[in-house]
Amino acid sequence: MSFKLEICCGSADDVFAAAEAGAHRCELNSSLFLGGLTPSIGLVREARKALIPIMAMIRPRDGGFCYTSHEFESMILDMEAFISEGVEGFVFGILNPDGTVDTNRCRILCEKAGDREKVFHRAFDVVPDWRKAMDELIELGFSRILTSGQAASSIEGADTIKEMLEYAAGRIEILPGGGIRPHNIKTLIEITGCTQAHASAGSIRKDTSCAFNTAVHFGPLPDMPEDEYKVTDIEKVKALLNNI
Repeated sequence: MSFKLEICCGSADDVFAAAEAGAHRCELNSSLFLGGLTPSIGLVREARKALIPIMAMIRPRDGGFCYTSHEFESMILDMEAFISEGVEGFVFGILNPDGTVDTNRCRILCEKAGDREKVFHRAFDVVPDWRKAMDELIELGFSRILTSGQAASSIEGADTIKEMLEYAAGRIEILPGGGIRPHNIKTLIEITGCTQAHASAGSIRKDTSCAFNTAVHFGPLPDMPEDEYKVTDIEKVKALLNNI
């Protein structure tokens, strides 16, 4: 079986680590702790040096997927900038206030992306009718859907992911993502029959530069550690690949 492993990356270092470990492509974001936002142009430019296919996230803010006119315009501008940098694809998703797919705006971005890969991200996991949404995404020309099967993790949603693959019937790719680890990826494959997976494969790295004054907090939550951050772990990526 030809299986593809995509690694969710939040920095250029992550992309280089994923490439070194043998991952097949990466999804490039900023602010992974917020679910992944649009990376900067500098981050994209540096990450491209790793020579691994990059799916660039186009998500202007956290807190849902229904955007203002200015947020949507920024998505278009970011996509145009990333096209000039040569990225291989884009990850995006826009919903209406009722959680259904905003087909009008998604169509604009799909047309802008042209023949590059177009991935509808896990906004798919909150649509009220995933079959109807999938049919719409197929009509719009999306390449694949990133999903946990509308569950908290891909393992919990494995049965639904299997249903999604069967319903897709080759019309669109289904990319399971969410809670995939070396110890459960084989089980996920066995249950769903998936031929690709999306994982973070991260570990914690320390940065002691803030240790002098622990009363000051820069993160969104006061109890979040200021001296650590998550990075792609080469050995965990290799472990995922070894367990396929």
